[in-house]
Amino acid sequence: MMSANYISTLMLSSSLRYSITNNQAALSKASTEATTGRFYDVGLELGATTGSDLTLRADFSFADQLVDTNGLVSGRLDVTQNRITQLSKTATDFLKDLIAARSTDGGGRVILPPAASNLQDLIGALNVSYNGSYLFSGINTQNAPITPYAAGSASKNQVDADFLAAFGFSQSSPGVATITPAQMQTFLDTTFDAEFASPAWNTNWSSATDQTMQSRISTTEIADTSVSANQTGFRKLAEAYTMMADLGNVNLSQETFQVVVDKAIGLVGNAINDLAALGGSVGTVQQRITTATAKLKTQQDILNNQIVGMEKVDPTEASVRVNTLQTQIQTALALTSQLQKISLINYL
Repeated sequence: MMSANYISTLMLSSSLRYSITNNQAALSKASTEATTGRFYDVGLELGATTGSDLTLRADFSFADQLVDTNGLVSGRLDVTQNRITQLSKTATDFLKDLIAARSTDGGGRVILPPAASNLQDLIGALNVSYNGSYLFSGINTQNAPITPYAAGSASKNQVDADFLAAFGFSQSSPGVATITPAQMQTFLDTTFDAEFASPAWNTNWSSATDQTMQSRISTTEIADTSVSANQTGFRKLAEAYTMMADLGNVNLSQETFQVVVDKAIGLVGNAINDLAALGGSVGTVQQRITTATAKLKTQQDILNNQIVGMEKVDPTEASVRVNTLQTQIQTALALTSQLQKISLINYL
């Protein structure tokens, strides 16, 4: 005896809708894989080896962060090196001016403008900032390292007080002409020198720290990546410019003036040597960063190849899946449309 099987249009429509939903999800996955060339769900596909993939990606991300950091550090060091070079050139030119002024009548008047200008340039160069951080402040990067040398400043007030205590009158007094070479030599070698050494320098001139910024430039290297305004070369220039600009040199006797000039010549000459060594140190760090960055980029290439090898899919196979799924979805949609048109009314 034969039996009849009944199939409803509702059951067929539901089956087709379920098929369309599943195929659309599969199409999204296949389209992503065909476009990106990697698994849609890496964890699902790799299973137990997912941990190795995550480790490789973490190493790649760390190397990428170091490359970006090195770019910022290189920018800071470029500006730092530029300022050191600028200050060294200015000091070299000033040294020539000092030698010329030493035996010139009215030499104090001649040397005063460049000395005052160079002092302000020195302060400005040491107070330079990059991306919101002061380059010569050590680790105290949020504050300008050097206070201005002007009326009312701590540095200016202290120099005025020292001069008055040593000689009994100010730098602008006619009494300056009575200062003997021996008196001036003693003042320069004791009280005045002390103003540019610790602790007076750190109290009246500088808020920079001796400790400098350090940066990790590779997975195994850490380098000093800043310069402190407390370096001796900068102090010597500040001392030389200040003594030539603000010790009443215009009114000094020729013999006493020569004492001041000789002291300044020694300071500037030593400062030029100090800045050359400092620039060399910065250049060494710059070269280390360049080398480290090149190695990091090579490491990134190796890691990327390993990651791609683990996560890659066959783009041709993914494209075939996309086309197949699109065809299946279109067919299912067409059948659904035909089922929706079926009605008992058409058979009554």
